[in-house]
Amino acid sequence: MAISISLTVNGAPISASVEPGTLLVQFLRDQLRLTGTHVGCDTAQCGACTIHLDGRAIKSCNILAAQADGARVTTIEGLAKDGALHPMQAAFKHCHGLQCGFCTPGMVMSAISLVERQPDITGDDVRAQLDGNLCRCTGYHNIVKAVLEGAEGMKSSGAASTAASTNANAAAASTTQATA
Repeated sequence: MAISISLTVNGAPISASVEPGTLLVQFLRDQLRLTGTHVGCDTAQCGACTIHLDGRAIKSCNILAAQADGARVTTIEGLAKDGALHPMQAAFKHCHGLQCGFCTPGMVMSAISLVERQPDITGDDVRAQLDGNLCRCTGYHNIVKAVLEGAEGMKSSGAASTAASTNANAAAASTTQATA
């Protein structure tokens, strides 16, 4: 028996019917055709399916689509604005923080969330915090370099501070709704 859900995906309101066991990654890829979110391991180990749910990086293979009802979802497709790459995407391109590209969307989504939480990040921080995202092609050197460059780009564009205040406002709204 299908369940009706409503959520915002990449800024657009979406209403759909899903089977109760449908994973969020399946919903994004199969129903919405947002195929930048990859399925790598199906066990929340590799991070290829990382998206933002209400401003927080999550592994979408580890959550049901029905659990995202009412949420704001951002996928890799929702980052570029008016044809301009997000500063983190641009840094991954510039630093060649990819090889085959399979893990790249999840890496970028995780890196953005990391920088939003910790704008003055170091290389050691990147290595420690991205441990839930696996790359089977590179030695991570260019990925770390890309995240650090992306962090600088986010600071200078205001992307990190805007997202941090949006996340704080969303958290405050959730707290207010929970106590009302």
